[in-house]
Amino acid sequence: MDFIFLQLAGFGAAFVALVVDPLTYAYLIISVFLGITFGALPGLTATLAVTILTGFFGNKIPLDYSLIALLGAYVGAIYGGSYPSILLNIPGTAASAATAMDGHPLAKAGRGGEALGLTTTASFIGTLIGTVALLIFVWVLLLLSQNIASPEKALLALFGILLSGTLMSEDLVIKGWISGLIGLAMAMVGLDPLLSEPRYTFGWSYMLSGFQVVPVLMGAFAVPQIIDGLRHMNVGQMVALQGRILPNLAAVRRYMPTISRSGVIGTGVGALPGVGEDVAGWVSYGVGKTVSKEGDKFGKGSLEGLLSSETANNACIGGALIPLLVLGIPGSPPAAALMGAFKINNVIPGPTIDPEIILRVVAIMVLASFTMFVLGLFTAKFFIKILRIPQTVFLPIVMVLTAIGSFSVGGGINDLYLMLGVGFVAYFMNMMKYPIAPLVIGVILGGLFDETFRRSLFLSDGSLGLFVSRPGAAVLLALNIALIAAQIPMLKRGFARLRGKEV
Repeated sequence: MDFIFLQLAGFGAAFVALVVDPLTYAYLIISVFLGITFGALPGLTATLAVTILTGFFGNKIPLDYSLIALLGAYVGAIYGGSYPSILLNIPGTAASAATAMDGHPLAKAGRGGEALGLTTTASFIGTLIGTVALLIFVWVLLLLSQNIASPEKALLALFGILLSGTLMSEDLVIKGWISGLIGLAMAMVGLDPLLSEPRYTFGWSYMLSGFQVVPVLMGAFAVPQIIDGLRHMNVGQMVALQGRILPNLAAVRRYMPTISRSGVIGTGVGALPGVGEDVAGWVSYGVGKTVSKEGDKFGKGSLEGLLSSETANNACIGGALIPLLVLGIPGSPPAAALMGAFKINNVIPGPTIDPEIILRVVAIMVLASFTMFVLGLFTAKFFIKILRIPQTVFLPIVMVLTAIGSFSVGGGINDLYLMLGVGFVAYFMNMMKYPIAPLVIGVILGGLFDETFRRSLFLSDGSLGLFVSRPGAAVLLALNIALIAAQIPMLKRGFARLRGKEV
């Protein structure tokens, strides 16, 4: 009990310190506003919002304000994607794709205001559920993770890369793994972390420090989206907004079990490395349709369906921060961008992270969710006007902001070359359905894997037995092997037969 009271006291102190600081509100309002704007504009995403703001704020301002800006944009963007989903039937972000299934039919039936009000409320409650889970489970896992050493860290990093590749692949899992391994190979470039010898730099002094995280993030996440947005204009017919944009409290009370269940699902999915809000939304939507007594109404304007996806995608944010803060493994692509901000501020997420930072992150999440709720309810009509801005206007502006953000971190023209090079490679990988998030996670976790794996071999005089003699390492090794084995066709058919199914 003493531990719980101590943490609550720490959270209270962090919360009060933020509340009494006027700059907190300035950063919160601006960042949540920008986040909602990014989410509302089809073609832009939460990952892009966090990535661009990392370039501008990452190491230019104190870490606390940087975290306010990035987390505020993250929360706002995931929510903002619901606007075009409901009014245009075009998901503003992948996370709100499931929202369009029921949101647009509701808008066409003259219930757009009601849908937006409920979406805002569900996103607010979902964010709080994820934040409470973050406050509880991060400490439990952090205590457990204190005992892990280099062999476990290496296997955890590899598991994160493989799992993100497995879950993010659209068709073949091997494509996700290849993407992750490309990122892992990119992380090997630069000075050897143990011997300080240059590796794969080809005599180019710029590469001595390896692939810089921010240009890689911007190239991988921003450039392909901008090119794709300019090539494929998402033109939709906006449905006129009807009804008051205020939460229907009777509907909120009626669907509270759905909201609670979706919040738990979203948080759980978010805690899986590299998965993200879009998967959380669809999983929650699918579960909701399965267990609902009115499942046949899903896809035809069901409030239950709308709340299932919108609660889960925002709850996923808190879940995605759990593995990021505890293990240094991002739970979603925007969390990977957030980790880039930690790295350029010399903060290493994981078992050695300063507990004060975790408490401040939780306090910021609470404030960001309230800010999102207020802005969503009282400025919704402004964001609806944003939907009328043509993509040919805002996408070139975003490209310029991306270039400025990338250049401003390192201050060198080589960062721009790196961003564009990674961007074009990522664009063609996207075209061939190779997921990009595992590549970025590979770049971020590759350094951890490289250093801890080789340190383990140094300690064991080159013997791999260290990875099976330690209980924790043996369990993680078994998980890695099981993850790979589960994709072998012969074994998949065998498991299917055991379950009485044909493949």
